[in-house]
Amino acid sequence: MKLTGLHHITMITGDAHRNVAFYADLLGLRFVKKTVNFDAPEAYHLYFGDEQGSPGSILTWFEFPGAARGRAGVGQIHTLQLAVPSAASLDFWDQRLDGAVRDGDTLRFEDYDGLRLELVVAPFGDPPLAAEHPEIPAEHAIAGLAGARAYSAYEHVEEKALTDVLGFTYEGAGEYVLEGSDRHFRWAYDAAPALRGSQGAGSVHHIAWGSRDEDHLAWQARVREAGGYATDVRDRDYFQSIYFQEPRGVLFEIATQSPGFAVDEDPEHLGEELRLPKQHEHLRAQLEQSLQPIVNPRRVTA
Repeated sequence: MKLTGLHHITMITGDAHRNVAFYADLLGLRFVKKTVNFDAPEAYHLYFGDEQGSPGSILTWFEFPGAARGRAGVGQIHTLQLAVPSAASLDFWDQRLDGAVRDGDTLRFEDYDGLRLELVVAPFGDPPLAAEHPEIPAEHAIAGLAGARAYSAYEHVEEKALTDVLGFTYEGAGEYVLEGSDRHFRWAYDAAPALRGSQGAGSVHHIAWGSRDEDHLAWQARVREAGGYATDVRDRDYFQSIYFQEPRGVLFEIATQSPGFAVDEDPEHLGEELRLPKQHEHLRAQLEQSLQPIVNPRRVTA
């Protein structure tokens, strides 16, 4: 039994409009889904990814308007790595992204909330998971998520929950690779700063690994047998999820591949209309009044 790879990563933002402008317009990801937080339906939950909304391409945000900036600390992810096809792609993005800093085959920058991002030349040869954008040549489009780095105590000690339970390979010096059945992903721990972390705008809420549908309950059992507290299965409409904290403190999720983002929306029109979790559909009139309207850029330019 193997994880398929990364499924998605979820952050917090204080401004949904800037979120769409940055990730859909500037970075050229597809705005895949406009919905609300299952546990706080007054808050948007926005999804971005490739053309199909494929696992391994998905970045999501909870919007809490006006939220103060967060700060990554021990047990929190501090940097996300996005893959691009080539060194020439880094040249393109260096010109497109104001304030980006080039360091060899890495281009470092931050979003409007201060979330640290890196563009790296695709390290594993996985098929690209790209979106279409009129200003971004296809040969330079972001090709999916390549890695993430978190703060930890004992960062250079092998974490057996990753290797023995989840199937990661330890490469030494705090570096790991998940060789999933579908895709690869690089994971790393770094020494934590002295200041405590705090959740807020620009902070990472959780990271989700992909599971084949038929393996999901077996993963839940494996985590529990290893001494972890895995939640019951949660229906997230577009996938089924279990959650647990890995021993270093990062919130992990394991999510199924199906039913996917086209279950309630035409694939040609993903992210164009407000979609609500079934449990919150009765709140539609109220939410449509309270949530600030967000327009999918593709709907404007179509």
